[in-house]
Amino acid sequence: MKLHERPSSMRGGLLLVLAVVLTGCGGAPDDLDATPGPSASSVAPGDCRNESATGLPADAEVVPCTDPHDEEVFHAIPLTGRTFSQEAVNTATTECVGDPFTAFVGVSKAESSLGVYPITPTSATWDSPDGRTLYCVLFDPAGPVEGTLEGAAR
Repeated sequence: MKLHERPSSMRGGLLLVLAVVLTGCGGAPDDLDATPGPSASSVAPGDCRNESATGLPADAEVVPCTDPHDEEVFHAIPLTGRTFSQEAVNTATTECVGDPFTAFVGVSKAESSLGVYPITPTSATWDSPDGRTLYCVLFDPAGPVEGTLEGAAR
């Protein structure tokens, strides 16, 4: 399974659970897929990655952006607060399809053919080092890309 094949059956189940949890909480934008948070140490802006056999973001393999890859981490949003807040995470996810997306890709999300999803902190990662950071990830639904998607204007 590749990250650009959305949604998978596992992902569909996760999205269903997320939809139930987020009912009445505002939720994520319609053009943003939701993903459970991996260990923050496995993710960094500028990483180009290939999904592993498990399909979990935490298991993705970092590869040079010059090699074919499934996704690119383009933005990090540090969250604050003493305790985990799903509402704060939901609010921060909208940034992934806003100005940081436009600045990185070169066109707005509405004009783009690229997909984007967040890797979010969870209550389980909140108290770990770097466990409060939300990462924005780009992918091309058409398949793997070579080179960065920065300035792709598509």
